[in-house]
Amino acid sequence: MIVIAGGGTGGHTSPGLAVAALLREHGIACAWIGSHTGLEARRAWAWQNVPDVLVNTPAGVVAAWRLLRQLRPRAVFATGGFVALPVAIAARLAGVPLIVHEQTSVPGLANRIAARLATRVVVTFADSARLFGGADVALTGNPLRPELRRGERQDAIARFQLDPTLPLVYVTGGAQGAHAINRAVGEILEPLLAQAQVIHQCGDNAATGDHAWLTARRSALPPALAARYTLIAWVGNELAGIYAAAALVVGRAGAGTVNECCQLGVPALYIPLPGTRGDEQTANARLVGRAQGCSILAQPGMTPALLLERIHSLLADPAGLKEMGERARTLAVPDAAERLVTVLLDVAR
Repeated sequence: MIVIAGGGTGGHTSPGLAVAALLREHGIACAWIGSHTGLEARRAWAWQNVPDVLVNTPAGVVAAWRLLRQLRPRAVFATGGFVALPVAIAARLAGVPLIVHEQTSVPGLANRIAARLATRVVVTFADSARLFGGADVALTGNPLRPELRRGERQDAIARFQLDPTLPLVYVTGGAQGAHAINRAVGEILEPLLAQAQVIHQCGDNAATGDHAWLTARRSALPPALAARYTLIAWVGNELAGIYAAAALVVGRAGAGTVNECCQLGVPALYIPLPGTRGDEQTANARLVGRAQGCSILAQPGMTPALLLERIHSLLADPAGLKEMGERARTLAVPDAAERLVTVLLDVAR
């Protein structure tokens, strides 16, 4: 058995999903240790899911240690974030080999701590290896959930009643939504929808009230334009079709979104979340930007009018968008899941 630890966000959950699917193909059982409130707790696992480890307290380490003693795994695969940290510490205490995966170009605090305990560290980008000091580091890339590669444009057209003659803009702020992006898009709905159709994944944050506000904005649109605007709080299996149909993604530059767009060759306008430790989202976006695989708009200087101008400019050049997507694809490692499983099995032996 292999234990996968992590979650909280799609960036930390998706790599684990991809690896678990491939491990099961090899006939190797998996258990997932995560949190009650993260994205991992909302998924229906086909393997054992144990989302009851407390984070940010010593009790989390104790709970994880007890689970590892019970499950007796051959290795622990930590996908990052503070959800995984108690499990990483417990793995070291229990003498279980630990593999830590870094999805972003700049490691966060949790992974910098976990890496000191790891048997091996695996990274998405070659430049990240130097940030882990003397650790045993391997370049594997960041895996993509296999179902996302099977997306069909027609699926999204049928599900969301899209107009196949209009470009589709997919707006996403990640599982929690992005308040600044939500409000800016809401302010420009009418002129944006005059030239495109939009699927907007906005989260459902009660503190910001964005979902209700955007619903009201949609209700005020002329019926013909309102029909071009799909508002959803969270995206599930339909994401594969959305990516296949999207002419442009507008969203944050978290590890999950960036990896998905690069793997699938989807052009993106990234609006990195400011204030993250190490400014990791800006680093992610700039890495893709250096390959001319995306456009970047800094949130501090963003206005609704500027956002509209950038989207219209990108949509006006379909050939340029296609080239942008292909340049983004050059950064992806298509066999990342296979590489990770090879490392896992090697360490587990």
